[in-house]
Amino acid sequence: MTASIDPIILNFIYTILGGLLTLFFMWLGCKIFNHMVCFNISEELHKGNTAVGMMLMGIFIGIGVALGLVIGLGLN
Repeated sequence: MTASIDPIILNFIYTILGGLLTLFFMWLGCKIFNHMVCFNISEELHKGNTAVGMMLMGIFIGIGVALGLVIGLGLN
């Protein structure tokens, strides 16, 4: 099936699906982590707590790098 699809279009499909998958796992990771800690992440961000913002940034970067590697290595 994939042999009949142009490789450029197939790469765009992989990129779109990979982006959606990354966004979903970032949302899921934030929700799970919000249940694990004893404070509400959105309230602390609203108060301007930079430590919580940096923690959330680390979560997003970690999930993004991990999924990027998985998706990138899966293209071989």
